Amino acid sequence: MGTGVVLSPFLKDMLSITLGSVFTFILVLPLSVKKVEENIEVFLLAMAVIAVTAAHAMGPKAVWTPDLVESALAEPIKLTLATLIFGGLFRAFRPALKKKIVAWESAVGPRLFAAMTIFTLGLLSSIITAIIAALILCEIISALSLDKKYETTLTVLACFSIGLGAALTPIGEPLSTVVLAKLRGGAHEVDFFFLLRLVGAYIIPGVLLLAGFGALLRGSEVPLRESVTEDHPESVRDIFTRAGRVYVFVVSLILLGTGFKPFIDAYIAPLHPGLLYWINMSSAVLDNATLAAAEIGPQMSVPQITGILMGVVIAGGMLIPGNIPNIISASKLGISSRSWAVIGIPLGLVLMGAYYVILFVA
Repeated sequence: MGTGVVLSPFLKDMLSITLGSVFTFILVLPLSVKKVEENIEVFLLAMAVIAVTAAHAMGPKAVWTPDLVESALAEPIKLTLATLIFGGLFRAFRPALKKKIVAWESAVGPRLFAAMTIFTLGLLSSIITAIIAALILCEIISALSLDKKYETTLTVLACFSIGLGAALTPIGEPLSTVVLAKLRGGAHEVDFFFLLRLVGAYIIPGVLLLAGFGALLRGSEVPLRESVTEDHPESVRDIFTRAGRVYVFVVSLILLGTGFKPFIDAYIAPLHPGLLYWINMSSAVLDNATLAAAEIGPQMSVPQITGILMGVVIAGGMLIPGNIPNIISASKLGISSRSWAVIGIPLGLVLMGAYYVILFVA
């Protein structure tokens, strides 16, 4: 349909039903169907194509455009290359890194080492990607010989930190890549450092606070078999496969966000920033990049964008499915959902409450 065409009530209802159904499938199926969870990138790509096609066929203007295709194919390249390059470097230096971890921990002491690990990986994740930061975290945890409760707590704190820090640049994780892609062409001046300017003053102190929590931890030395341990080193094929999955994942999210624009305009854009913040506690069980793709639009105000972004990055650390670092670390280190939740939920609720006061009350 051409520009300027007004939607009939029937088409408007049909579009709302279609996009609402797609949104429901995205919320429910990855949590309830194992095959969908294991092939989440393909599933999201299929949902994205349906959403864009529905918006194109029933919306007031064409959605499948050369600009959209170009953006969807080009935007993920930086993150994909960063994932590939740093994955290769990490594999090459992995043996040397593992040898130094124990020496560093002995030299500075366990408390300072924990704090440094949480803070450094949190900030580095915006440069080396959240995926590589999580892999380094797994190496660090595997090299320690401390009790499972301590190592699990350290892992959860570090993943909260990585999830926060990775949101600062578009190469940190799919969330930040998608957010910038969704905001381009709107009222905001979007560049590489847009997110750093927008939420850096909130995120960097949060990473420092998490490091402070880490410094309070105290673990007991145990035999290596009684601590959490990474399963096996990665192959070159693993590195390329992961980079390919990241590319398809981000393409899907960009398309998904465009297809959901009518849904965003009608139901999400009018909401108060504080309400958007709490709604995004659902990021605890849903990938935060998927939520951001479905919610953020270029017409939103700075407080709305901030509310959505801070809500998803904080709540994303509460449970294993909420964030890429959580999924990688829990899988490699054998941390159960229950063990993660016992630590992640109370910590996430405290952070959500504190940031709500800072963002919307103070």
